Formats: sequence, C-alpha cells, structure tokens
Amino acid sequence: MTDPRNETHATTKYPPGRYGRRREPQPRRRWLVFALAGVVALAGLAIAWQLYAQYGPQDYEPQVQRFYNVTDDGVTVEFVVRKDPDKRATCRVRARSASGQEVGLAQVDVPPGAEAFVTYRLATSARPVTAEVPACGPLQSR
Repeated sequence: MTDPRNETHATTKYPPGRYGRRREPQPRRRWLVFALAGVVALAGLAIAWQLYAQYGPQDYEPQVQRFYNVTDDGVTVEFVVRKDPDKRATCRVRARSASGQEVGLAQVDVPPGAEAFVTYRLATSARPVTAEVPACGPLQSR
C-alpha cells in the first residue's frame, strides 16, 4: 500500500480546458527587488537630507520672548537670537493687526553674543495684536 502523503503534484492530471492553461514557473528576479529597494532607500535619504537642510538648525534662530505695552501706535518686543557668539545680526521685527495686515516693520541690529537678548519698541500705523521676528541674518550695513 502506498502512502498518499508521498504523492507529488506532478502526477496529478487535470481535465483539459477546465482550469485554463498552466504556466511554466518563471525564474525569480530577486535582483530586481533589491535594486528597487535600493532606489527607494536612496530617494528617501535624499528627501530627508533636503528637509534637514531646509528646516534643521539654522545659523540665526530668533525667538520672541514676549510683547507688551501695546498701544495704537506701537508695541514693545523682547526677543532672543541664538547664533555664533562672535557674529552680529540683523533681524526683521514685524507687527500685525487683528485683520492680519502688517502694521509695523523694522530691521533691528543684534549685538554679538551666543544668546543676544533684544528689547525693541516698534512703531505701528494701527493697533497691533501680535509681534514676531520672522527672520534674522548677517549684519546688514545701512
């Protein structure tokens, strides 16, 4: 008596035309899978590098600490700029009204120091509701 577990599928005969035609097994292309995975990994690294360069640590990092003494014609802004200790900087200070319109703008020079603290009174054309320091860069001569 034969053991049915030892039978192979190669001996199984299917009725012709009932299950469609059988395909021959195709050779595996593992190299293609690895090549595609490598391309995807390189693309991911390139995107990560670009985002790091765009949004990573910057040479000048301003941060508003507070703004106060808000009047119809001005606002006082306190901010800190983190940078190389020996560099001087120029920062843009801006105020906006309740409608989002820019009502005050100034270029403020920042003294040397790793963390330079600045207090600046910004004149405005209308009552501001917020003040910000959107950008800082190397000292600009005027």
